[in-house]
Amino acid sequence: MNIAATLTTRFPALQSRNFRIFIIGQFISLIGTWMQNTTQPYLAYRISGQPFYLGLIGFASAVPALILTLPAGVLVERMNKRKVVIIMQAVMLLQAFALAFLAITGQITIWHIVVLAFILGMANSIEITARQAMLIELVGKEALPNAIALQSTIFNAARVIGPALAGPLLVVLQNGSEGWAFFANGVSYLFVIISLFFVHTNSEFSSNVGPHSSAITEFREGQKYIFATIVVALLIISAGVPGFIGFPSIQQVPVFARDIFSQPGDTEALVAARNSAMITAQGFGALIASVTLAIFSMMKHKGRLMTVGQFVFAGALIGLAFCTTLPMSLPLMTLIGWGTVTQLAMTNTLIQLLVPNHLRGRVISTYFWALNGVAPFGSLFVGWMAQTYGAPTAVLVGGSVCLVLALAVHIYSPKLRQVIA
Repeated sequence: MNIAATLTTRFPALQSRNFRIFIIGQFISLIGTWMQNTTQPYLAYRISGQPFYLGLIGFASAVPALILTLPAGVLVERMNKRKVVIIMQAVMLLQAFALAFLAITGQITIWHIVVLAFILGMANSIEITARQAMLIELVGKEALPNAIALQSTIFNAARVIGPALAGPLLVVLQNGSEGWAFFANGVSYLFVIISLFFVHTNSEFSSNVGPHSSAITEFREGQKYIFATIVVALLIISAGVPGFIGFPSIQQVPVFARDIFSQPGDTEALVAARNSAMITAQGFGALIASVTLAIFSMMKHKGRLMTVGQFVFAGALIGLAFCTTLPMSLPLMTLIGWGTVTQLAMTNTLIQLLVPNHLRGRVISTYFWALNGVAPFGSLFVGWMAQTYGAPTAVLVGGSVCLVLALAVHIYSPKLRQVIA
């Protein structure tokens, strides 16, 4: 058996020409995204020196999800999902170029970053729902778990490559170098946009919502299904609490890099290197998880693996709170990355497999609303805790709450970890 045949057997989603084209373009774009994700909080903390602003930027980028994600679920079921993704990617491209111009010319302020983070959040709120709902139209239902796992794999491979590319820019060029990372991100969006012009979707798996239904009626139908389906409701709740207080805790990495792990004679280059090392370690753990999930995407006990991911994430976050040096933090950041991807990829896969085609967009949008819509308030809360009590305390609280939530959900409904979809 040749290599191509082996790959398509192990990774059935790659049998789809449309998926192959899309995933290549998206991979290049995601490398740029992670260059910006690494650089932006570093820049914000460099020019402000206050942990609160890291939370404020997280709030600005996530608050659009609170407003737009639920309506987006109804919207994308009435429109061509591929075209929606193209338009939103174009908005992200312009946002990255605006950041690049302001940073390179030395005009950027913390409020520029906040406003542009809000614009990016608006585009993301619609794009992520459309993109996730589009996957089944590219590969079909049988290969969908593998497509989700492969998408997670490229996301987390980019999570390693992006910070690794951004790090040298920050170390070598120092002040003002952040703008070139933003510029690279803007260019990278062109690849996914161009790839989408060569992709064709299968209408057999579209939601086929007719114009006779009102948006409010469709929204209520989706919510009624969620409340009536206890497994789906618990999956959404299990994503909502980490989305509020667990994942925003990672926004405090620049504080650990600059203040908690500080050494006599520190320079900006050393601080930038520590920041990039922590983000890269997190990405490495996420990559391990996503590659493993892609290889074993057809495994049946997805609920059990999701549960392991929840406990690993919470335990590693608690451990990070007690770290005093960079070497202590790197294994824990790796576990945080592994736990994050494992729990979210399994949750996403289970929801997509359990939900009927005609409700998929609405239920996915509710899942992302629970995950991202509450995040702005979590970002502000975590930022306030870090400012008032210190970043380690904020991270300790985040990890402890996630641990209590995971225990409570699985004690209340042991069936959740036994889901075999």
